[in-house]
Amino acid sequence: MNNQARTHSSLKNLSYLMVGQILGISVSFIARIVFVRTLSVEYLGLDGLFTNIITILSLVELGIGPALVFSLYKPIAENNIELIKSLLKLYQKAYLIIGSLIILLGITVAPFIHYLIKDMPVIPHLHFIFILFVLNAAVTYFYSYKRSLIIADQRKYIDATYRYGGFILLNIVQCIVLIIWKNFIFFVICQLILNILENILASRTADRLYPFLKSKKVAKLDRAFIKGIYKNVKAMAMHRMGNVIVLSTDNILISSFVGLLAVGLYSNYRLILTALNIVLMQFFEAVKSSVGNFGVTESKARTKEIFKKIYFMNFWLYGFASVGILCTVNPMIELWIGEKFIFSMDIVLLIVIHFFLDGMRRATLTFRDALGLYWYDRYKPVAESLINMAGSIMLLKIMGIGGIFLGTIISILTTCFWVEPYVLYKYGFHISSKAYFISYSKYLLATVMAATISYGICALLPETNVLVLASKIMISIVATNLLFFMMFRKTDEFQYFKDLILDVIRKTVFKKKLPEVKNF
Repeated sequence: MNNQARTHSSLKNLSYLMVGQILGISVSFIARIVFVRTLSVEYLGLDGLFTNIITILSLVELGIGPALVFSLYKPIAENNIELIKSLLKLYQKAYLIIGSLIILLGITVAPFIHYLIKDMPVIPHLHFIFILFVLNAAVTYFYSYKRSLIIADQRKYIDATYRYGGFILLNIVQCIVLIIWKNFIFFVICQLILNILENILASRTADRLYPFLKSKKVAKLDRAFIKGIYKNVKAMAMHRMGNVIVLSTDNILISSFVGLLAVGLYSNYRLILTALNIVLMQFFEAVKSSVGNFGVTESKARTKEIFKKIYFMNFWLYGFASVGILCTVNPMIELWIGEKFIFSMDIVLLIVIHFFLDGMRRATLTFRDALGLYWYDRYKPVAESLINMAGSIMLLKIMGIGGIFLGTIISILTTCFWVEPYVLYKYGFHISSKAYFISYSKYLLATVMAATISYGICALLPETNVLVLASKIMISIVATNLLFFMMFRKTDEFQYFKDLILDVIRKTVFKKKLPEVKNF
């Protein structure tokens, strides 16, 4: 695939993902208002708790998903249909086992689920509700292998159409159910039914796009090839374990040590941060398959140059978003669902720091996944998860809920912050990672300066109303982007994205052919 085709695929994927996510966020915010006004906050906490428990049960997936997508890049680039068929057959069997194991584990855990909730509220049919969550998670795995082919083939926009279309429809249906019946069980059943329908439709689309999927003649993979896949899967299993423990145990710890009410409060911040993070992640998801294609067809030096550009955009997106969250998240939640649902600013600051540190890993992780470098930092997630759990529990007893977030921050700084770029530069680019950390220092300084200026100005507007919130949003946008522009306008990375945006405008507005963008 040539440079122009890769750029075109990335931009098309990005446009579909961004539109879908923006619509999805709008609907989910409306759905949350309906939720808190028809059900108690304990149900909100229960939803967050069960979601995290299901994520932990999904550890049985062992990182097969990323390994599958990576293994498909080369045969797709070479149009090796027979190898694609063989790989998909292998993963079909694997995902069938995974989905079945999740159901089995869920049924086993269900009788003990109430032990994870401090000051247990009166919620009828608790164990049945949990089983519905388990079934909803398991169903997805029975169809995942075909969607992975669509994504690896740089057609993420097709997957996004079904994913976000289904999500928007689901939220609308769930709102209607809550308004009419005010029943949480009906709410979860809707999620299960629409999830099944979405996956069936996406699977049929894959069959139409790739008729060879219906072929019964599938050759077996040779042992050497399977051994290479297993190596990546073993490494990804450790990464997945670390990610799950770090990202999915917060609600469990809060529920066990603080209470379900605190989980409900935190879930509102999680909703905003997750929605924002997913929007920002679309940039990296859109380019990942193109980076994978680039990695198997281009030199290490050219791949490194692309990384520098993606890394710069990584900083701009997450630096800007972090400043915006710091200045606006509390007044936003207060206007959205009420003052009783907000945290103090010291806790918000810890949440924002974690958001920034985790977000700044996106470029590195995108290239690690696309280049298949899972093996080299396979022990990192083990250390990260141990530090996170130990630190969060100890600090929780000293600081309360803020200790959980500080424990997560410490685990990132002591592991991910330096291990991930070290591995990428050493094994992916074969050069020193010194340049990465120099750039990181500049990006961190710019973000801290922007946050200080923006929050200082916003603090002069203490009242909370729609006009003040809009003013704080504008202050964050203008101050942050103006500072970033002044500091980085002369860099090659800024010039690259400026030229790319101008090219897109020429094509869209003036209907001119999109010229080939250098280095992509």
